[in-house]
Amino acid sequence: MTDQIISQEGYEKLKNELEYLKTTKRREIADRIQAAKEMGDLSENAEYSEAKDAQAFNDGKIAELSQQLKNLIVVGGDGKKNEVGMGSKITVETGGKIKEYTIVSFNEVDPLLGKISNESPIGQAFLGKKKDATVIVSTPRGEIEYRIVDIQ
Repeated sequence: MTDQIISQEGYEKLKNELEYLKTTKRREIADRIQAAKEMGDLSENAEYSEAKDAQAFNDGKIAELSQQLKNLIVVGGDGKKNEVGMGSKITVETGGKIKEYTIVSFNEVDPLLGKISNESPIGQAFLGKKKDATVIVSTPRGEIEYRIVDIQ
């Protein structure tokens, strides 16, 4: 896996998820396994089988997140407010409407919260731009013009 960039917020979210899976979730699954063992015969015990499957899935997710965290480069949060970069919260005007976006890595994208990928066409168009810059983004529906109103 190659190194991927991520915002500090996204990195913390992944770290917290990993900690939850290693502690709380593991404990819950261990309790389920123990309760299922106490029911007797394990060969026909659906609860035991389901708990063991959950344990395997959880362990797989822990391994995946651990590896992912090793290959992340945390960027942004450097205090620059004059240029759009990773983690920047920007206010733009397009078609007479005001919209707000946050530039994030691909694994933090959430269109409903205005979080757009730095690798997307719109994200790439905003990167490195300053306040009052006009950005034109080509989309399947045609070109869309944005004016950067504010950068935080």
